[in-house]
Amino acid sequence: MKYSTYVLHSPEYDKIYIGYTNNLERRFHFHNKGIQGWTAKYIPWELVYHEEFATKTEAMKREKELKSYQGRKFIREEILSQR
Repeated sequence: MKYSTYVLHSPEYDKIYIGYTNNLERRFHFHNKGIQGWTAKYIPWELVYHEEFATKTEAMKREKELKSYQGRKFIREEILSQR
């Protein structure tokens, strides 16, 4: 089983969501259905970045890195500025 760390962006609200999952396609659709949680308020979401890992531990570690100040700076400067 592979795991993904992913970054979603809501262009309408300029919000970022960072998470990890073992099924990226299913998780992405869940966020855009607006069923529950924080992401429901900011749909639609775009998948702007993802990385794959062999273990859940690695994916969780990368999620934590991306949620840091430097990680969010990387997302804003490197990923979103290229769109």
